[in-house]
This record gives sequence, structure tokens and C-alpha cells, in this order.
Amino acid sequence: MLQSISIQNYALIDTLDITFDKGFSVITGETGAGKSIILGAIGLLLGQRADVKAIKNGASKCVIEAHFNISSYQMKAFFEENELEYDSNECILRRELQSSGKSRAFINDSPAPLTLMKELGEQLIDVHSQHQNLLLSKEDFQLNVLDALANDEKELSNYKEAYHNYRKVVEELDKLIALEEQSKADEDYVRFQLDQFDEAKLVEGEDAELEKEEELLSHAEEIKEALFSADQLLYEDEGGLLSNMKRVSGILRSLKERYNTAGELYDRIEGLSIELKEVARDLTREEDNITVDPARLEFVNERLNLIYSLEKKHHVSTLEELIKVQEDFRARLNAISSFEEQIEALQKQKDELLDKVKKAMSLLTDKRTKAAKKVEHEMQSKLIPLGMPNVRFQVQITPKTNFDASGGDNVGFLFSANKNATLQTISSVASGGEIARVMLSIKAMIAGATQLPTIIFDEIDTGVSGEIADKMAEIMKEMGQCMQVLSITHLPQIAAKGKVHYKVYKQDNETSTSSNIRRLEQEERIDEIAHMLSGATLTEAAMNNAKELLKQHGKK
Repeated sequence: MLQSISIQNYALIDTLDITFDKGFSVITGETGAGKSIILGAIGLLLGQRADVKAIKNGASKCVIEAHFNISSYQMKAFFEENELEYDSNECILRRELQSSGKSRAFINDSPAPLTLMKELGEQLIDVHSQHQNLLLSKEDFQLNVLDALANDEKELSNYKEAYHNYRKVVEELDKLIALEEQSKADEDYVRFQLDQFDEAKLVEGEDAELEKEEELLSHAEEIKEALFSADQLLYEDEGGLLSNMKRVSGILRSLKERYNTAGELYDRIEGLSIELKEVARDLTREEDNITVDPARLEFVNERLNLIYSLEKKHHVSTLEELIKVQEDFRARLNAISSFEEQIEALQKQKDELLDKVKKAMSLLTDKRTKAAKKVEHEMQSKLIPLGMPNVRFQVQITPKTNFDASGGDNVGFLFSANKNATLQTISSVASGGEIARVMLSIKAMIAGATQLPTIIFDEIDTGVSGEIADKMAEIMKEMGQCMQVLSITHLPQIAAKGKVHYKVYKQDNETSTSSNIRRLEQEERIDEIAHMLSGATLTEAAMNNAKELLKQHGKK
């Protein structure tokens, strides 16, 4: 419930601090006194758009802060889900608007997005104005009312879970079908590319080997001639290196007996000769191995050109990357081949989930249908005392063309206030005063069925008076037994039934006018209700009537 509200520098308000009681309270005040200003300030706490023109002249910013008792609201999950500081007893909403146009929102003194403040605020306070009466023309509002009164939380939750699972599979299936269609259009292209790769028979690492072979084959004649020349230089009879070393060896051998060092040199020359003979044999072998093969060279070049052209075509720079492209094409082709199997499995799952949705939807519709009869009966019992003796109220439930997240039911409220008149949609035939009484009755029913936030009725009594006003006040008083109800009213019958009475008034000083609100004591209530009965001039009869009204409702 709303415990208190503090307003600074908003419109005509300098500083306003007021606390509120539980149960049914009333707010009165002359036209223009500032009731709408206070509601506008509360609207800022509910996430409404801020206007710098609302800041009081001369002030740099305005601040609106409200304290709520949330001990019975079970809102811990909401705070944890949105990573907000949670106090099981109190919640504080604050909105600051600076003259620069900057606006800030706070929840429990922590900065918060305005959208989050709006979401939380709507769970804490409901301002019912003439504008909200337009909700009666909206099907989703009528459906939500029926659900609240049907006590179908379990059925609705089960249905939404089944619907969510069904929609998830439907979306997956639609995506897969679209992918299959696209893939089938690409299938010929993918197969053509794979045929090229399969024909190429790529082997990882072969490009490096081919490049080495191409280098050798391209210079085979030159290499063979060089090896032959080197071999000749070693073996020539006259001037060949081996022949000359043989002569040197003979000379050193002849000196061995007379010159010891010659023996050492001889041994070294013999070792070199052996090594050179091995080199000579290797040269001969390598020369024999080198083959001038134009056909093989042509094949190697063609193979390399194929690899290079495929790399260029697929925008890669290595054979390893090219093989990866080939694998990707093969995977795509395999996926195309498996789409039919996947689609068939998903279609089966979709059908199974659709059956679950239909069963859950049927249970939900049954619960709503049973509740509709009770709603019709209770609405008539509430509206007849409110000046509509011939009223007929019907909850019409028809199947939707396509079920959605709320189920398969279209819900409409049909209404007639006159005998033998055709039932029509309530927004098309009910007057403003009738719609106000219908909305009051609806909210009274909801208040008896579920936990509602604080509700502020902004002149819901417009267009009614006398006994009807008294009945409307009684309904609000009854609602106040299970929730906090504030009614802004111009009618003394309603004002007299409030447990607490607040008055909005203006004060003038030498430089400005300001609005304020205060809680009235008993004698002040008598004066205020008397003024509501007789106008500006108080009469003894008005005073006596005011006392009588308060006495009737236990306000002595």
C-alpha cells in the first residue's frame, strides 16, 4: 500500500508531505485546487513522460518520492530478476526532473531504467481515471478481467508453457524448411563444386612436392650437364683431379722412407683420394638419375595450375585451406540430404505439441466459460443497485481464428441498460456514467478475487448522485477491507464514507500560489462535507446534514 508521498517543486507545489492509511480514504477539494497536480506527480512515478514545464518556476529540479509497504505483495522474485535491492517491507520510488530536461528514476535509492519503474509502479498503484474507462473497449483487458475472476492461474500457466514449446518448434521448423528450400536451390552448385574437387583428387602437402619436382624438371638438362662436367674434372686422364692426386700420392710414397713428414702427407692424400672416388661415384649416380622428361614436366605444371586455379577460385592461399573448402561443400551436401529427415522429426514433434496445446486450451476455455456465468450474475447484482434496474451483462466467449499466447478465446463484454434492448459491446452502447459504474463493479469483483495494488479512483462518481453515489461509495468501502482505496470525489455521500478524509487546497502569499494537501480532523470533515452540500456559504442545515452523514458511517 501507499504509505506516504513527498513532492517538491512540482507545478504549484512547493513542498508536500503526506502519509496515507490503509482501507478506504477520500480526497476532496475545489476545482483547480491541485488534485490533478498530485495525480500528475504520481504519474511520474508510474513512468509517464516528464515535462520540464512541470518544474515550479524558479526551481532547478523537482523531486517526487513515494514509500510503499509491500509486505503482502510477494515481490521478491521481481526484485531478484531485475537485480534490484529488496526489502520485504518497504519499497521506495523516486523520480527527479531537472530544468535541463534530464530525468532520473530510482528504486530503493538505486538508479533504474524508466521502463522498469513503470513495470514496478503498475504493480504497486492503479490510477483509475476517465481515460482508463476506455479499457473496456479492449479485448485483452476484458480477457484479463475474466482470467482474474476465473482463478485460472494454473490452467493459464500450463497453456502458456505448452504454447511456448509449440511456438519454439514451429519457428525451428519454419527456419529449417526455409533453409532446405534455399539449400535445394544451391544443391546443383554444391554438387558441381564437389565434382571438381573429387576430380582433382587433392592430397594434403602435394603442392610442395610438386613445386620441388617442377623446379628439378625445369632445369634437368642444365643439372645433368653440370654433374657430367664435374665428373669429367675428376676422371680426366690428363689433368683430372683423381689422376693428379694419384701422381701426388706416388711422389709422397717415394719420400716416406727418407722423409717422415711425407708419410703423414701421403696418408692424408690417400684419405682424400678415397673420399673423392666416392664423390665421383655419387656424381655418376646422380647424373644417371636425372632424367629430362618433358611429358612429366607438363603433367606437373598442369597439376600445379589446377591447384592454383582452384585456390584462386575459392579465395584461399594454401592447399590445406582448399581441402577445408572441399570438406565444407561435402558437409553442406550432407546437410541438404538430411533436411528431409530433420523436417519429418520436427513435424512429428510439432503435431504432438499441438495436441498438448489444444488440450491445455480446452481446459482453459472450460474454466473461463464457467467463470463467465458467475461474472454475469455478480455484475448484475452489483449494477442493479447502482441505478440500472434493467441491466443485462453478458460475457461472450468465441473461438479465435488462430490461437495465441492468451489462448483460443475472444472475450467481449455485452451490455444493455434498458428493457428489450439488444445486447451490444459495452463501449458502443454504455454512457460515460454507466461505464464508470461497470468499471467500479469489475474492480470490486477483482479485489475480492485477487491481490490488487493501491487503487486511486479519480472522480469515478462523475455523472451520478444521490443514492447511486451512496452505493458506489459502499462498494469502494467494501474494497477497502482487503486493499487500499483512495477516491477523489466531489460528492458528499462518498466523502462521508471514507475512513480518512484528505483535502487539497490552495494557499496564496505575496508572490505566489501553492497547492497542498492535509488530513482533516473530525470537525474539519464536518465543515468540508457541509461545503460540498451547500457551496461556499455554510448553513445550519448543511452542517446538520454533514453530521448526519458522518454519523451514519460511524464518524462521530
